[in-house]
Amino acid sequence: MKPVFLWTDILLFLLSIIIFYSVRKLSSNPQFLNKWINVFSSKVGISTFIIIFTYLLIAVLDSFHFQKALNTGNEAQTTTSQVQYEVKVTSVLDVLLGEIPNNVEKSYSAPFSLYSYSKSMLKDEEGKLYRDFERLNYGGAHLTEENDRIGDILIKSAISFIIGLTISLIFIKIHTLYRKNHKRHLNFIHWKTAYITLSCIIIMLTWLLYLGSYYHVLGTDMSGNDVLYKSLKGIRTGVLIGTLATLIMLPIAIILGLSAGYFKGLIDDAVQYLYTTLSSIPSILLIAASVLLFNVYIENNQALFQLGIEKADMRFLALCFILGVTSWATLCRLIRAETLKISQLDYVRAAHAFGVSHSKIIFRHILPNVGHIIIITFILDFSMLILAEAVLSYIGIGVDPSMASWGNMINSARSELSREPTVWWTLVGAFSFMFILVLSANLFSDLVQDAFDPKAAKGAVYE
Repeated sequence: MKPVFLWTDILLFLLSIIIFYSVRKLSSNPQFLNKWINVFSSKVGISTFIIIFTYLLIAVLDSFHFQKALNTGNEAQTTTSQVQYEVKVTSVLDVLLGEIPNNVEKSYSAPFSLYSYSKSMLKDEEGKLYRDFERLNYGGAHLTEENDRIGDILIKSAISFIIGLTISLIFIKIHTLYRKNHKRHLNFIHWKTAYITLSCIIIMLTWLLYLGSYYHVLGTDMSGNDVLYKSLKGIRTGVLIGTLATLIMLPIAIILGLSAGYFKGLIDDAVQYLYTTLSSIPSILLIAASVLLFNVYIENNQALFQLGIEKADMRFLALCFILGVTSWATLCRLIRAETLKISQLDYVRAAHAFGVSHSKIIFRHILPNVGHIIIITFILDFSMLILAEAVLSYIGIGVDPSMASWGNMINSARSELSREPTVWWTLVGAFSFMFILVLSANLFSDLVQDAFDPKAAKGAVYE
């Protein structure tokens, strides 16, 4: 196989390394560590963290891309000539999903159905044409009698439940043995809640994947693709657009906000003019115009992209950049206001009196005191940008149509809901996966806000 490195894959890996290094670095700070202990000592905190971590893990697995070598059938030719690879790019997640990505039907089919959703022209044994529901090629193909479907689903559900429960019990047993040998290992966490959440996730994923290899658990779309597969592939898009766009926005907001609040004067006037002007422009129009400009550039430079997925990836990266550049005004305003207040406190005035440089005052005294705003905004904007991608794709200026995303699924469901009979499962699949992630991120951000906001801290002295 031949590895394929997309720009978003590289950024995701770099981001994972930076987060790991930052956690190791900040874990030595007792004050910072105590705040995170307050977050993870909550049952809701540990449950939502495990759910978010599961989404992140799926996104990482879907970011290891490669091309499979073509099987020429001639070993001598393969060894003497250059190896040819498939045009299709595969990820590790595709491999783990087994045959689910390859179980493509002709068109729509309902969840757990054995037949297509609409009638088509068929031929009987005598060659006569008749109109009826066609049997699916993969969904329930192992069944000989249609009446056996419900019993087969119940049996396979029981088998998948036993498999998922066994896997979760193995993980729990290994971890409990590790905790016994390390008695001080994160004792503040509600491990019972963590184990229950982890078991529910493992059992649910096992059920979806096990039955998904026999049936279309969430049905198929107009092209016959499995909706469960598209929903799982949309996780990477949602996680990346929420993370990358926020990380692009943070440096702009932090630098401009700190500069405006600390130096005041002309710098403050210039920054206020910038974010006031940006806020006065309708965000949808600004994003749409910027996306169209990037699309024109990409279409005029087709030679830069050897694969179709590289073109879609560059358009996606441009969308992340645009969302980040156009959404920094609110955080900048908050940081500016907080910096104006902190810069007038006694310890900052004392630092000026002792001749401490501006850079040391900003990094040692002001930036740590606005850190809670940055962390809270990062988590809140993460969920907001996931919803923004769905809205932008719904109006046709989001990610590339060839790229799996919840927004594209919701956009296609717009016409499917007007069909007769209604095709509802595409919308339900995208909405369910997006709802769980956004709800978990919002609940987790509420706990982070309570832990890091100095005004909410018990006994904190804040002026």
